[in-house]
Amino acid sequence: MSGKVEEDDGAVESLFVASESGADPEPKPRVAIVDGGVDGDRYCRGDGHFQLDACAVTLVAAEAIAAVREETGIDVSDGRHRRNIVVRGFGEGMDDLLDAEVRIGDALVRPTRRRPPCAHVEALAGADGLASALRNRGGLCCGVLEPGPVAVGDAVQVTDPDPRTAGAAIADRLRTRENSEGKQGTDGEHR
Repeated sequence: MSGKVEEDDGAVESLFVASESGADPEPKPRVAIVDGGVDGDRYCRGDGHFQLDACAVTLVAAEAIAAVREETGIDVSDGRHRRNIVVRGFGEGMDDLLDAEVRIGDALVRPTRRRPPCAHVEALAGADGLASALRNRGGLCCGVLEPGPVAVGDAVQVTDPDPRTAGAAIADRLRTRENSEGKQGTDGEHR
């Protein structure tokens, strides 16, 4: 059951599948995330260029693609970034998604590490400077926790933040509460 996008959620902006290594990524309105990755994608079929790195599903930020276009004039919004799912709402590097459980449409994934761009991506895109422009914002590799369909426009939600982020958020709330309580007088009114 694909979720409606709420205020704090991100959203799927576009989806891409390349059927074999070196093939042009094709935009799709909907894909199926299966245990091995994106159904029909080169990596799910065992035909990806970097097959040994076990990156089932790849994400990239729409904000990163826009920043690259603005900074360099290189427009890879057509999928030449070679990532499966373009998401909006989590910043260029998508730092909050690393090691979290993330619901994308009906699928649940865990982004485990960055997916740095390489010379192969740059060569296939035919865009000198692309790998450098995508540095630190080339996307994330995800493992599949729960298969499911994903469509353009679906919500992207952090369902369980990584332990470091969750711990930091708890500490921040406690500090805020302590600071707030410290400013109250004995009668309970804020001073």
